[in-house]
Amino acid sequence: MKTNQIGLDRMKSQQLADKLNSLLSNYQLFYINARGFHWNITGEKFFELHGKFEELYNDALVKIDEIAERILTLGYTPLHTFSDYTEHSAIAEAKNIADARPAVEAVVGGFQTLLEVEREILVLSDEAGDEGTNAQMSDYIREQEKLVWMYNAFLK
Repeated sequence: MKTNQIGLDRMKSQQLADKLNSLLSNYQLFYINARGFHWNITGEKFFELHGKFEELYNDALVKIDEIAERILTLGYTPLHTFSDYTEHSAIAEAKNIADARPAVEAVVGGFQTLLEVEREILVLSDEAGDEGTNAQMSDYIREQEKLVWMYNAFLK
């Protein structure tokens, strides 16, 4: 059979699942970094950023689940070990960051990486006729572009 359980081409679905696993891996590192920033932030912007970082990791946790479930919907297995995540992520671990500027710079850099992968998925999902993944990526991109603007405004 040339199509998967939802009627999409198997080969194109495999490409999508692979790229979604890359996104999943990047999101896991983004999540863990945001969690660390939330715990470790200090200084005059503590109250503002402590809450913002909590919003980021809570949102990332929801998206991680959605991405993994989309991979399953396509008929494939989501990555699920930390070693897989670190191997497939372009986002690096951010260790011992307690100052506002480097933490926010890491958040912006993380979003830029996520956006790059999401745009690649958007192209693949369009080519595969996969409206479900396409809509998911469009929603993520719209939200994150605004957040990049907002966090960059903080850095000025």
